[in-house]
Amino acid sequence: MVAQFLRLRLASLGSGFRRGGWHGFGLVVGLLYTVAVAIVVCWVLASARTASDGVLVRDILVLAGAAVALGFVIVPLFGRHDGTFDPRSYAMLGLRDRQVAIGLGVISLVSVPALVLTVCALFTVVTWSAHPGAAVLAFIAAVVCVPTWMLGARLTSSLAAFALSTRRAREFSATIAVLILVMLSPFVFFLATLDWGKEGLKVVHTAADWVSWTPFGAVWAVGGDAASGNWGAASAKLLIAILTLAVIAAAWWGLTAHMMVTPERHISVRNYVGLGWFGRLPARPAGAIAARSLTYWGRDSRYWVQLLLVPLFPLIMVVALLVSGAVNAHDVALIPLPVLCLFVGWVAHNDIAYDGTAIWLHIASGTGGLADRLGRLAPVVLIAIPLVAVGTILTALAYGDWDVLPAVTGVSVCVVLTGLGLSSVSSALAPYGAPRPGDSAFAHPQHTGGAATFAQVVSLLLTVVFAGIPAAMLVLGVFQNPVWFGRCLWAGLGIGAVVFVFGIWLGAVAYNRRGPEIMSFALRNA
Repeated sequence: MVAQFLRLRLASLGSGFRRGGWHGFGLVVGLLYTVAVAIVVCWVLASARTASDGVLVRDILVLAGAAVALGFVIVPLFGRHDGTFDPRSYAMLGLRDRQVAIGLGVISLVSVPALVLTVCALFTVVTWSAHPGAAVLAFIAAVVCVPTWMLGARLTSSLAAFALSTRRAREFSATIAVLILVMLSPFVFFLATLDWGKEGLKVVHTAADWVSWTPFGAVWAVGGDAASGNWGAASAKLLIAILTLAVIAAAWWGLTAHMMVTPERHISVRNYVGLGWFGRLPARPAGAIAARSLTYWGRDSRYWVQLLLVPLFPLIMVVALLVSGAVNAHDVALIPLPVLCLFVGWVAHNDIAYDGTAIWLHIASGTGGLADRLGRLAPVVLIAIPLVAVGTILTALAYGDWDVLPAVTGVSVCVVLTGLGLSSVSSALAPYGAPRPGDSAFAHPQHTGGAATFAQVVSLLLTVVFAGIPAAMLVLGVFQNPVWFGRCLWAGLGIGAVVFVFGIWLGAVAYNRRGPEIMSFALRNA
């Protein structure tokens, strides 16, 4: 049975070259590039045999190997999935799940990435060949390494094809990926600001020591630890590598068995009873628009993806300030809430674009601009109220001084109200292309142009400018006289209320006058 799977795999690999044309040319170029990279890596591994600093070689090998292993596990989650090697394709052939699991597991070793990984892993034996015992352990680790990560790639690929088959699941996974990438920004900032001449080797060694005890880095540290005389650590990490292979193999077998008896993943459809928000809000234009906006924000991924990304901005800012030493840990507690409020008030600055051509219902029915502007802000207001109420208390607790509570409240309320007022103007005056209704939250149109940058930058900068006065008073209260805290509260409330009211009025006027232009914009971006 395994032989049949191997013949199927070889036939699949050969079919790509038989297509000819640019597809075949691309495969050949990619293959040559992969071979060149593999040759360079093998040459570096062989040259490291005579390196004077074996500990540094071990550290670099652990970090680089862990990154490669992590790539084998993560990349298949977002790649294109071939149904030929999906366990569900063999559910009707009378094969046992054990046969399918073994067959597909074996053919995962028949690929260009598997060949490159095998060669590079075996060359780590050359790296530690100056120590015979270390070379033996490195060989065993290489034998364990290749099936571990190739089977891991097969596992995550099948898991993605099975669990991420719906659009909502794919959007959720894409959102998580974006969150992870954004959360890595403080780490990148730390590396960029690190004094590598003085602390670089220490950081590399510390990171490698930590990574070497994880499933991703243990297999790569076996030879280096043995060469350094740490036979206990080398044996323990080899055991971790073997256990990792066993866990991945068991997970692969279990997933195969489950997929073969679950050919289709059924999507549960939720039945909604009643009118929802439309039955709870007043039966007036502003209430109807608020109900529709609240429904959209609760069900449409284009909206909640924005909210998931908002908390990352204060996190990145706080970490960057702490790492750089620009602000001490005590004062940095005052920063997260105003930054959160800044982006919460800003998320509605392009709300009209998210309606698509459905905006014609507002225009054709003669809905007034004031009702439209107020109704669209309902979801953001419902988010902002508990955020400010709870956030100000938590900020005062983190800062350790209740005298700062009025000032934090003033700045936060000012930022939210100012952002909502300016968003009411920009969404009617300068809408730009957004993901269409029903599309993924990440499917942004390519013809957005400079209008998008202008609308985003201007609305955000103006919010910062108007909120600058209470923010300056907060700073004066912290570093000069606490009497500024009370003044900050009234200044923030006053400025925020004025900008909010004026922004609602100006946005309503722009909406009433630009109805045809807004409809034309919706048709262009449909």
